[in-house]
Amino acid sequence: MTIDWQRFSDIVAASNTFLLTSHIRPDCDALGSVLGMALVLESLGKEVRIVTGDPVPPNLAFIDPDHRIEHLGGEVTLQDLAHLDVMMVLDTSAWAQLGPMGDVLRADRKVKMVLDHHVSEDDLGAEIFKNTSAEATGRLVAEAAEQLGVPLTAEIATPLFAAQATDTGWYRFGSTTGDALRIAAKLVDAGAVPQTIYSEIHEQDSLGRLRLRGMVLARTETELDGRLAHTYVRIDDFEKAGAVPSDTEDVINLTLAIKGVEFAVILVEQASGNFKLSFRSRCGVDCAQLAQQFGGGGHKAAAGAGIDGPFDDAQPKVLAAVREAMQAAV
Repeated sequence: MTIDWQRFSDIVAASNTFLLTSHIRPDCDALGSVLGMALVLESLGKEVRIVTGDPVPPNLAFIDPDHRIEHLGGEVTLQDLAHLDVMMVLDTSAWAQLGPMGDVLRADRKVKMVLDHHVSEDDLGAEIFKNTSAEATGRLVAEAAEQLGVPLTAEIATPLFAAQATDTGWYRFGSTTGDALRIAAKLVDAGAVPQTIYSEIHEQDSLGRLRLRGMVLARTETELDGRLAHTYVRIDDFEKAGAVPSDTEDVINLTLAIKGVEFAVILVEQASGNFKLSFRSRCGVDCAQLAQQFGGGGHKAAAGAGIDGPFDDAQPKVLAAVREAMQAAV
């Protein structure tokens, strides 16, 4: 799917105030995309506010040194956002992933836009600007800057590089293309420093984060002749390890290092009692299609969803769906 950049540019040119948001439990692509887009729009003289449904995770706080990203439910109310003309949703097209910001999107507003690279999609009542072949929404923001005539600066390039690098597994996933690397080169030329960004993301772990990962790996099990790996996190594990919920980010990827594993799934218990699901595939199973069975979505190789508890009911349901999908894909 190609993006109608002319229409995108026309909306930006005709508007003066923007509200940017992304999905709950934000990752680097979500955070980097909204920050990069905010700086691009402000370069054009626009008023911009960034508000998300969840606060920035502590382990990703480096990406927002000026604390630009606010979250609804903190000091921000719906009334505070009513005057902003355009609401732009980045890095998601799903109601469930917007959390409390879904109420903001449902409110009357002149223009609603989505800039995203995920395959799955809900009707958000917005104009959709989507390229599902793009490796990251951060890459689309870089393209938007070029279309809008905004030169990349180090301040813009840094969060966009973090977005692209993490969504490609530091350029080792199958989504890494020549175009992805060419965008990365432009971001580095503009001032993004890969070694600094990598260190901030991957070499600042707390002891609690490491302990939690150890617990998750210790309870990992495999089946289907070692092709399927699965594990879980219970709510009391965070207290036991001295960790926080954001410490589960990308832990599922560690199970893919097991020789012979082709598909991995993790269930992470939430404070509400339901479970967040993360799927990873390097076989014929489409994670996005599987996630849709549980009201989620994402990409073919990586997707997420949710399921209500209790754990003893949720885990068998999820694993049964995964087994069925893997056996059908053989």
